[in-house]
Amino acid sequence: MKSTERFSNRVDNYVKYRPHYPVAIIPYLCAEAGLTHQSVVADIGSGTGISAAPFLDNGNTVYAVEPNKEMREAAEKSLLRYPNFHSITGTAERTTLPHHSVDMIVAGQAFHWFDQEATGKEFRRIAKENAYGVLMWNIRQMDTPFEKAYESLLHQHGVDYKDMKHRNISPAQLGIFFAEGSFREKTFQNAQRFDFPALKGLLSSSSYMPDPENPGYTAMVKDLEDIFEQYQENGMVLFRYETKLYTGLIADTR
Repeated sequence: MKSTERFSNRVDNYVKYRPHYPVAIIPYLCAEAGLTHQSVVADIGSGTGISAAPFLDNGNTVYAVEPNKEMREAAEKSLLRYPNFHSITGTAERTTLPHHSVDMIVAGQAFHWFDQEATGKEFRRIAKENAYGVLMWNIRQMDTPFEKAYESLLHQHGVDYKDMKHRNISPAQLGIFFAEGSFREKTFQNAQRFDFPALKGLLSSSSYMPDPENPGYTAMVKDLEDIFEQYQENGMVLFRYETKLYTGLIADTR
């Protein structure tokens, strides 16, 4: 299955249950990366619009570039109220945006699907002079007994979970996107609480887990029920995240 099609049958759960980004990222980017209300933002691999929403709330014009039709349509539906939202059919490697047209380039959870060399070249093409890049994603923590049990379930039942690479981004990879020595790392705390139906929805939103037509789906859900019953408190379980941001100037090749 192509990476651009992996989430086509999981969009509803993705919209409902994936974590959003802390509101604190906006004042941080205003202070550290020159974000203003007038900044034009390209959100690359924008999915269902989770990463675009904070910038739209800030008044920014956002070009949301997403190759997956179902995810793009979900974003168009949920963000229709924002006049500055523009939905673009494109990829990280070929955004279709004009040369030197954006002040800030954002990539959320989709970063690890990109062809990094081609994407770096495309970022440099669409970036204005002194444009900033922002790579951000929510990293689920694995310290509590519940978090460890959930992680074990992913390894037990996940189809290709071990191949997910977003936890380990090397300086060499970051150097493809940012001007040499310019990027900074910042961590924010984030969390979600789930009852069992929501926990099941979160699990089902992951492209590497069996879907209901997979023979392994029933066993996976049974194991999830067991974990929930063991660790729930007042009918809820807690997911903790670290929201990682890498920000820096896009390398200028003009």
